[in-house]
Amino acid sequence: MKISAFQQAIESVESLSLEDQEILLDLLQKRLHQEKRTKLSQEITEVRQEFTEGNFKFGSVNQFLAEVDQP
Repeated sequence: MKISAFQQAIESVESLSLEDQEILLDLLQKRLHQEKRTKLSQEITEVRQEFTEGNFKFGSVNQFLAEVDQP
């Protein structure tokens, strides 16, 4: 039976001491938060660029949803 990489990772983490598991968890949470901040910053940059180029529309939420629903 083949074990997935995810399952192997879980087993590896479980083999660590409790203190090392806590350190790993803290490290992973910090990295995930940084990735989210980086992604948000990139999205903000893209939106600002689109705004600068005039690639935007003003309207209500209902107008937006109606446009999204169009094929």
